[in-house]
Amino acid sequence: MAVTLDEQLLEILACPAPDHAPLRVGAPGDPQADALTCTSCGRVYPVRDGIPVLLLDEVVAGPDAEGKQDDSSVDGA
Repeated sequence: MAVTLDEQLLEILACPAPDHAPLRVGAPGDPQADALTCTSCGRVYPVRDGIPVLLLDEVVAGPDAEGKQDDSSVDGA
């Protein structure tokens, strides 16, 4: 099922990672996925019950995000 968000909302949503790039509907390889994908870093954010979950902890790593890490994350090291 494809994500259905108001066009105005989709225009203002941005990736919460430091680059703050726009998001597009769908996931890499699956444009009908319930997800939003960052147009810059490729992070894929789930959409649950019609609500985008724009938390870096909830990212589903897509092919473009492989090996990239958020420099502001705390890993306890």
